[in-house]
This record gives sequence, structure tokens and C-alpha cells, in this order.
Amino acid sequence: MVLVGRTGAGKSSSGNTILGRKAFRAARKASSVTKECWKETEKVADHDLVLVDCPGIFDTSLSDRELIREISKCINMTAPGPHAIVLVIQLGPFTEEEKRSVEKIRAVFGEEADKHTIILFTHGDELEGNIEQTLSEAGPDLTQLIKSCGERYHVFDNTKIDDREQVLQFLDKVDDMLHKNGGECYTSEMFQRAEKMLYVEEEEHKKRCEQKIQELTDQFNETKTKLMLSIIHLKKSGQEKDQKIKELVEQMKMKERHFKESKRYYELKRKNMRQEVEETQVKENMPDISKKLQKLRF
Repeated sequence: MVLVGRTGAGKSSSGNTILGRKAFRAARKASSVTKECWKETEKVADHDLVLVDCPGIFDTSLSDRELIREISKCINMTAPGPHAIVLVIQLGPFTEEEKRSVEKIRAVFGEEADKHTIILFTHGDELEGNIEQTLSEAGPDLTQLIKSCGERYHVFDNTKIDDREQVLQFLDKVDDMLHKNGGECYTSEMFQRAEKMLYVEEEEHKKRCEQKIQELTDQFNETKTKLMLSIIHLKKSGQEKDQKIKELVEQMKMKERHFKESKRYYELKRKNMRQEVEETQVKENMPDISKKLQKLRF
């Protein structure tokens, strides 16, 4: 799932509510919220969730270059495509800023993404009456948006992260949407290019890590063999070499300790390679993203 919406709408807080822990950094002032995409994983109600918070993607204060970078990062993190696009909107008047944010979202993902989108209203603690009554009084822009997203919406009170019922109801609605979409994720040429690049980069990085681990293993085994032969030779010589043998044994322990830690480092690096290559920008996607955003300026 990918969380999108304008800065300050409550994406990070909603992500924390879904996961049941403070994984994403949320701030009281929109200007102080981080503007970088972030991904977290968690098992929630028998769902293996991969949740991507994209706080900076539709921030009106971002430069074109920053915006394109964050969109590219978001695409990488969700490739080959998200199963659910969670459009986070704060309850209240549907402002021009929120309208522009939605236009950016639809321009980047495409209108085909609507059937994979669910609207998540935040600040449920400020809701007077029920959500249906509130939405019945909404303006035409918000009404049309809800209609475009298949009338799918939910409300979160992020001040009550311990209220797991609201999360279960939300996940049920997402499951229903997934069922209607045949369990398929939303994808496009950009997502497919990103997935292809990520696979190639990941395999190359893994290969380099495996080669490094093999080199470390070979070097350690060679050093260990030499030290063992030296110890055996000293023992057979019958000479008083106890101190020298002790030094060689300590040297072998140090070499083994260094080898194990270096091996652990590269094994962890190999394991987490996907996250590392997600930071790589897909150059082929840059012009495509730029064109989509340029259309909004006319």
C-alpha cells in the first residue's frame, strides 16, 4: 500500500495507526514533516503489509527536480505496482491545495489507478455526526473524487492508535477492493521499467556481495591453514615455543573474528539489497514523469 496526499493531511500518522506502532515520523506542523519516502513492513491482522509513506511527492513547496526524484523513489519502492493507493485527505473543506495534490496524483499514476484507490479521511476525532452525513454536504469536487474511486472511503482517528477496530474495518475495505481487482496490483510502464531495473541492479549487487564473501572465505582459510601449520611445526620442534604458539593462537582468533564480522556485513548487505537499489533513479522514467507534471501547468 502507498500513502499519498498533500503534506500535513495525516499520512504518517495514518501509517502508524495501520501498523500499530510509531514507524513513520509525524509532526504537528506540516512544514516540519519529512519530505522523503519511507517504507515499513509489518504483519497486521494476518496481512503481510508493505506500507510506503510518500509525504513529499505532492508537496506544493517542492521544486520540479525534488518532486521528480521523490516520485521516482515512490515508484521504485512500490514496483511492480501497489495493490492499494491510499489517498489521505483531512476532514473539512476540500481546498484548492488538496485539489491540486489530487490532480498530481492522478497525472502521475493515471486514471486507471482509480480502481485501486481508497480515500482515507483523517481527524475522525473532529467528526460531528457520521461520515455519510458529512460527505452528503461535500462540494462537487470531493463528491466527484469519491465517485471516481468507486465510493470507497474510510475514516481514521489517529489519536486512538490502540483502536484496532478502525484498522480492521479499513483492511476489510482494502480486501474487498483487491477482490474486485482480481488480486492484481496497479501497474504501468513506469512501474514495469522500475521493476526491471531493480531486478537487474539487485542481482548484480548480490553477485558482488557473494564474490566478496567468497574472497573473504578463501583469504581466511588460507591464513588459518598457514597459522595452523606454524603451530604444528612449533609443537613438533620440541623447542620452548609456548609464547610464540600462544601468540599465533590469539592471532588466529582475531583473524576469525574479523572474518565473521566482515562476512556478516556482506550477508546483511546482500539480504537488504532491494532497499539499497530502490534509492537508484530510473533515468528512463524521468522524462515520462516530467511530461505528466508539465501537463498540469497548462
